[in-house]
Amino acid sequence: MNKPIINPYIPIVIGVISVSLSAILVKLASADAGVIAFYRMLFSVILMLPIFLWKYTAEIKLLTKKDWLFSCIAGIFLAFHFILWFESLNYTSVASSTVLVTMQPLFAFVGTYFFFGEKISLKTIVAAAIAITGSILISWGDFQISGTALYGDVLALIACALVTGYLLFGQDVRKRISLVTYTMVVYMSSTVCLFFYVLFKGESFGPYPGMEWMWFLLLAIIPNLLGHTLFNWSLKFVSTNVLSIAILFEPIGAAILAYYIFKEYLIATQIIGGVVVLLGILLFVMDFKKIKSFFRKTIDL
Repeated sequence: MNKPIINPYIPIVIGVISVSLSAILVKLASADAGVIAFYRMLFSVILMLPIFLWKYTAEIKLLTKKDWLFSCIAGIFLAFHFILWFESLNYTSVASSTVLVTMQPLFAFVGTYFFFGEKISLKTIVAAAIAITGSILISWGDFQISGTALYGDVLALIACALVTGYLLFGQDVRKRISLVTYTMVVYMSSTVCLFFYVLFKGESFGPYPGMEWMWFLLLAIIPNLLGHTLFNWSLKFVSTNVLSIAILFEPIGAAILAYYIFKEYLIATQIIGGVVVLLGILLFVMDFKKIKSFFRKTIDL
C-alpha cells in the first residue's frame, strides 16, 4: 500500500463537513424538492462528464443487460431518496432528518438479510433496538412540536430505506465496474428519472435567481463530488469501519450549522433520541474483534 501524500483523516474530516452541508444547502434553496434533486444530479453529471469521456468510456461495453437494469433501478432509488429527503426538510428539523437518514447501515443489514441471507448477530439485534428506540424518541418529540414534524420524520425514514435500495442494487455491479463509470450511469439514470418527475408534477425548471443556481451547483460540487470522492479516496488507507464511524458525525455537523444559520433549536427529545440513534449505529459498525486485537498489541508493546 502506497503511503498517502497527506494524513487520510484530513480528507475524511473535510468529507464529513461536505456532506453535512447537504441539508443546509437544500434548506437555503427555495425550489421544489424534485427540482433541487434534478439540478443536483444534472450538474454532477456535467461535472463528471469530461473525466468519464477521457478515460472510462470503454468500460460501458463491459456492462451486461443485468448491470444496466440494476444500475438504472439504483438511479431511480437514488432519485426518490433525494426527493423524499429534501421534502422532509420542509417539515422537520435538519437534525431530526439527518439523524434518521443516517440509520442507513441498519436498513442495509435488513436488506442483505432478506436478499442475501446474511446472518443476524446478537450485536446487530441490540444495535437495531437501540437505534429504533432513539428514532421513536425523536419522532415522539417532533410530534409534540407538530404533526407536520412527525410527517417529515416519516419521509426521512422512507428516504433512508430508498438509499439502502440504491446501495443494494449497485453493490453487485460495482464489483466489476470502476467507481466513475458506475457513478456516471447511476447519476444519469437518476437525472432522467428526476426530469420526468418534475415534468409530471408540473414543477418549474426555471428561471431562478442567481443565488438559487448557486445552491444547485454547490449541492453537486460539495456533498456529491467533493464529499463522496474524499471518502472513496480515504478507503485506500483506512478501514470501512473508520469511515462508517466518521460519517456518524454528519448529523452533528448539520445540526450545528442549522443552529447558526437557521436558528434551529433542539428540544431534549431530539438531542437524547439523536444520541441514542448514533450510539446504536456506532455499536453496529464497530468491529470489537479488531478493537480487542488493537489493545492486545498495544499492551504487548
